[in-house]
Amino acid sequence: MKPAPFAYERPRDLTTALSMLAAGSGSAKIIAGGQSLGPMLNLRLVQPELIVDISGLAELKSAEISGGELVLGALVTHADIEDGRAADVTRGAMRGVAANIAYRAVRNRGTIGGSLSHADPAADWISALAALGARVTLRSLAGVRAMPVETFVVGALESALHTGEIVEAVHVPTRSASAHWGYAKSCRKTGEFAHAIGAVLIDPAAASARIVIGAIDTTPIVITDAGELFGGRVTADYKPRFDVRVADALLAKAGIDDAAQRHIHVSVLRRAVQEAAA
Repeated sequence: MKPAPFAYERPRDLTTALSMLAAGSGSAKIIAGGQSLGPMLNLRLVQPELIVDISGLAELKSAEISGGELVLGALVTHADIEDGRAADVTRGAMRGVAANIAYRAVRNRGTIGGSLSHADPAADWISALAALGARVTLRSLAGVRAMPVETFVVGALESALHTGEIVEAVHVPTRSASAHWGYAKSCRKTGEFAHAIGAVLIDPAAASARIVIGAIDTTPIVITDAGELFGGRVTADYKPRFDVRVADALLAKAGIDDAAQRHIHVSVLRRAVQEAAA
């Protein structure tokens, strides 16, 4: 199929882009890498009156360390992260995630802001960034607001973006030297969207853990106080203490009734825990 007719604008600066979105009153869509919007346009799942192409906005391409965190502009691509063109305060965690997103052609074009905005539960950055404790800043003509990634995604293909608002940047905290990282996913074949994602950031020295179970039908399950998954507390020997029964119960409570699906998710999460402990 071909897209329905639409107007096209390529603004030269962010303020102009925001003005165009505001004037569109909800009938405008942003395009950057186009890896998600392009197929949706062709299938006529979305039929905007206006496409605002922000791919040329230098303001959204920066990547810098500020205040102890990495600030990534929304137009930073997966390949930028994979290839090390953006600084990595996560000691390789983000580079590993980026390198396993779809195919290289997709990583060359796809952007971190676009992936988050699309809010596909099976996309990698939603789960990975939630586990890393990242937050996003959103900008409109009315100003800027910020929120954690896990709050930004409110449902399958639903984000907290208001009309006329865009993701401006992603803020990733520095991973401490004592924190362990694990990320695993299940795909039927290379490049396919995941059917289960497990992301863990475990710090035995601080007795803390952030656990994310992603690629479910709604928002990822984010557990910020994950002691219950390890017998009540996070210790240096957390790997053998991981309790699959508690993980299964969390999934059942989240509405995943199919025992086979829960088994896949628990197995993937266990792999992530094992990777963190390796």
